[in-house]
Amino acid sequence: MAEQTHVLFVEDDDVIREATQLALERDGFAVTAMPDGLSGLEAFRANRPDIALLDVMVPGLDGVSLCRRIRDESTVPVIMLSARADSIDVVLGLEAGADDYVTKPFDGAVLVARIRAVLRRFGHASGGAQAAESAPPVDGVLAFGDLEIDTEGMEVRKGGTPVGLTPTEMRLLLEFSSAPGTVLSRDKLLERVWDYGWGGDTRVVDVHVQRLRTKIGQDRIETVRGFGYKLKA
Repeated sequence: MAEQTHVLFVEDDDVIREATQLALERDGFAVTAMPDGLSGLEAFRANRPDIALLDVMVPGLDGVSLCRRIRDESTVPVIMLSARADSIDVVLGLEAGADDYVTKPFDGAVLVARIRAVLRRFGHASGGAQAAESAPPVDGVLAFGDLEIDTEGMEVRKGGTPVGLTPTEMRLLLEFSSAPGTVLSRDKLLERVWDYGWGGDTRVVDVHVQRLRTKIGQDRIETVRGFGYKLKA
């Protein structure tokens, strides 16, 4: 039997926490559910889950701060849950290192689909076939100025110094490096990197591009107003 995917779920609302845990378990996930950020952090360190679902507004240690603490220790995928889709909370969660977010109230099937999409993406970024195909290597390494991308070892170096990227950031960079100088729209990046077969919030793309820029160089990825982004060849 295949090993179950372990989900850490941090939510302070008892009804939402219990109902969501049951729904995820019916879909085959193993779930550790915690009511606040501090217990969530302890559970993360004790269990090392495969993915974390964090509500933004939880007591003790809020979801954004918890995401930062997790990101300091791990590249495990994180999905933020927020009741306010148009709130600054969404951007703060993404800037803290979250890979995606889901707005409450959410449909259980939609949440499961988003979880599986993130997990597929992380499998690709860890060296799956699709990730390798996104950026055909030349001797395994692509070079753009002082930026080197090892598409086989899934490592990035800038000026010879290793650059730590999350799997989502790596997927994003692979998409850019597969077509340097070509403008990629936000919708296309949502489809290819976030595995969205439907429309998504382009803020997810914008925040991840900015995070990637801070790591590989602000001028390496160019904004083409009204169209999207491109990697400078």
